[in-house]
Parts: sequence; C-alpha cells; structure tokens
Amino acid sequence: MINLVEILETMNSNQKINYDHVLKKLIDKWKQAEVRPKILLHSCCAPCSTYTLEYLSQFADITIYFANSNIHPRVEYERRKVVQEQFIAAFNENNEAGVKFLSAPYEPHKFTQMVMSQQLQAEPEGGKRCTACFQMRLDLVAKKADELGYDYFGSALTLSPKKNSQLINEIGIDIQQFFATNYLPSDFKKNNGYKRSIDLCKEYDIYRQCYCGCIFASSEQGVDLKAVQKDALTFLEAYKSVE
Repeated sequence: MINLVEILETMNSNQKINYDHVLKKLIDKWKQAEVRPKILLHSCCAPCSTYTLEYLSQFADITIYFANSNIHPRVEYERRKVVQEQFIAAFNENNEAGVKFLSAPYEPHKFTQMVMSQQLQAEPEGGKRCTACFQMRLDLVAKKADELGYDYFGSALTLSPKKNSQLINEIGIDIQQFFATNYLPSDFKKNNGYKRSIDLCKEYDIYRQCYCGCIFASSEQGVDLKAVQKDALTFLEAYKSVE
C-alpha cells in the first residue's frame, strides 16, 4: 500500500505541508491503482467523524476506533461512545455504507498516570498535555491497525479547528515508523469540512459536547462536571430503556 512518505519526498521541504493536499494525492494514487484500502480511523466523538466519514467512505473501507480514555467522567465517556455508534448506524443506513465500529478499553487511570508522571496537569489547553494525549491515542490506533491488518491508521481529530493538525500529522508520521501499517495524512477541516460537520450534526441530531474531554481541561474551562454527569446519566437511562 502507498506510504505518504513517497508523496512528501516529492514536495518542497521548506514549505508548510498541506496535509489535505497530501491526502488528495494519496486518494488519486488509490484510484489509479484501483484499490480500496482498509482504514482504522480514531474518532474522539461523533461530531468529528461526520464529515470525515462522508468524505473518506467514498474511497476506502472505514472502521471507527473509539479510543479515548482521556474522557472524564465515565458516564460522559459512555454517552459519547453511544452517540458515536448511533451516528455510524444512521450514516450506514442513509448512505448504504459499511462503516464499522471498534472501541478500546476505557482506562482513564492510564491517561491520568501519563499526565501526572510527565507533570503536565498544569499545561494549558493545546499545550504539551494535548500533545501527549495525541501521541497516546494515535499509538493505540496504530497498534490495533497493525494487529488487525489495516492498510492505514489515522484520526478524525484534524476536523477540529481547535486541534493542531500539523502536530497531529507529525506525530502520526513518527508513529508509523514502528508499525507495518501506514499513517493516513489529513486536515479534515479544510474544504469547509468543519462547517459541513456542523450541518451534519444538525441533520443527524448529534450531541455536541462542551469540552474536549479530560478533567484537566474541563477544570481550566470552568465546566460544570456535575451538570455534565447528570445530563449523561439521563441520556444513558433513556437509551437503555429503549434498547
């Protein structure tokens, strides 16, 4: 399968890399080779997967990997996981698609231990703590993709305008050196991707959370976690009652 490094080597190394452009070049190569690759795509939440799936599923077979032990509290994690599965089911039905879903174990203690051991708890949102979190989750998806024989691993995180897509791609490129699977470059917010995601959230009536997920960021942002927990419990109780 085509490695993005082959594409990067043909580009001007002195310029900032447009990873959306790199992805389009990669897709062109898939088309020329008449291949439909298998991609294990990390998703932090349903909203970030909306436009991402609409776009990518035209060219590849996608499995969403929900690996987000950074999310706090547990009931909020469970809510986001359910919403992700619900969106995939609705998307598949509406588009005759075959997107699959996998989830990693919820292990918040590992995320917390990582943050505390590196003394990142006081880092601002978007700082070194987020970098370590990206690394942790991309490493998980790369390992699972390698284990299950996927052609590519990647993340829907680059849809968010609040996430550093250059950094996420650089981390992914570094990680792919240790696995047989290839990293999927992206900047899904490009081409009005973020705007389209908002429209799709309205169309599918998708819950949009008010914070990224971790307890450190929520504290910094003044998020009322008691209210979050109450809302998540109400949602989960209603969901279980109709299962």
